[in-house]
Amino acid sequence: MSGDLIAISGFAALFAMMILRVPIGIAMGLVGVGGFAAVTGWKPALNLLAQSPIRTITDFNLTLIPFFVLMGVLATNSGMSRELFRTGRYWFGFMRGGMAISTVGACAGFAAICGSSVATAATMTKIALPEMKQAGYPDDVSTGVIAAGGTLGILIPPSVVLAVYGYITEQDVGVLFIAGIVPGTIAIIMYMLAVRIAYGRRLPAGERFRLGEAIRSLSGVWAVMLLFILIIGSIYFGFTTATEAAAVGSFLTALIGILRGRLNSRLLLDSLVEALRTSVAIYTILIGAILFGYFLAITQSPQKITTWLVGLDLGAYGTLALILVFFVVMGCILDAMAMIILLVPIVYPIIIQLGFDPIWFGVIIVMTVELGLITPPVGMNVFVINSIARDISLGTIFRGVLPFVGADILRLILLVLFPALVLWLPETMR
Repeated sequence: MSGDLIAISGFAALFAMMILRVPIGIAMGLVGVGGFAAVTGWKPALNLLAQSPIRTITDFNLTLIPFFVLMGVLATNSGMSRELFRTGRYWFGFMRGGMAISTVGACAGFAAICGSSVATAATMTKIALPEMKQAGYPDDVSTGVIAAGGTLGILIPPSVVLAVYGYITEQDVGVLFIAGIVPGTIAIIMYMLAVRIAYGRRLPAGERFRLGEAIRSLSGVWAVMLLFILIIGSIYFGFTTATEAAAVGSFLTALIGILRGRLNSRLLLDSLVEALRTSVAIYTILIGAILFGYFLAITQSPQKITTWLVGLDLGAYGTLALILVFFVVMGCILDAMAMIILLVPIVYPIIIQLGFDPIWFGVIIVMTVELGLITPPVGMNVFVINSIARDISLGTIFRGVLPFVGADILRLILLVLFPALVLWLPETMR
């Protein structure tokens, strides 16, 4: 059997298993080992299976993933997200639609210490949705804001998805985190504008502004601000690596929760168990992706796809547009982490050959993946919100996110046209 036929059969088998709901990590691992065996024989393939998982689990560069996951879980269980929403409400609640804008701000703040879009959407659904319902916000508006705000979790540093991209492409994770700051800030501003522009007439009137209460509310978010400044500041100024910052961040989050009386021994144990489960799921996908990567390498699939795409003579930006559209389409059937792990090894050589900056592309591709979190039929954030708010239909939530999808597409075009918006801040580190 020729290498091309083996590669095509491998991809067909992978997508067949995904349709059958086989976990993506297991599916990639099976295809990777089976495809490698079809080319080289079973003995080398089984040796690969014996060695790769151990190398992945013991890789120091990947230890930042469980640390950032743990930090997010600890932050959730210690009530930091509720304080963020309350502070945002005091400062923005006087405006028409101020509670929706506060939700975007709270999602951004929580994303800065969580790094997970799904966790951000789930947490804010429990906190912000009941408040917005009570204030008279339409269901599509309130859930759309939360679903879109949740996507900030994979862009605003620290981001687990950006960290995985950095590991796959061998880029500095700290530089990727700094590169995500300006695009993340633009996303926050555009989401807030989308709330006012798209839903302005349907939003309830604001509450009375009380300066004293607004100032006092800042005392509740000092922990979030401290953690963000310490983690990102230490990375930016070169005091720590991203892995070291993750370890310090998770320790400080636990310490702050304990000192404030928010975390007892049971909550600490529950946080460790939840973080362990999430980390194991991520590592399973990573191990499967690495095994699948050996299959891609032995069949030379990325090189052949690169040659084919470049041969289309679409130009650098035409090829980039084709790749981004492909990611958007794949986002309809794959979750964010699976897309990054499965597809980046295939398209990354093309991006490098076309002369694009790998740090810039990392931010662009994560922004593209964001769209998959709120677009049908998968829309992971939408399904998470629906699983908590059972009385609100999926159609209602999807309708609510449409203005934010438009904002995301506009932001994506802006950053493609002006790469300096992504690269300026990282360049000041060098």
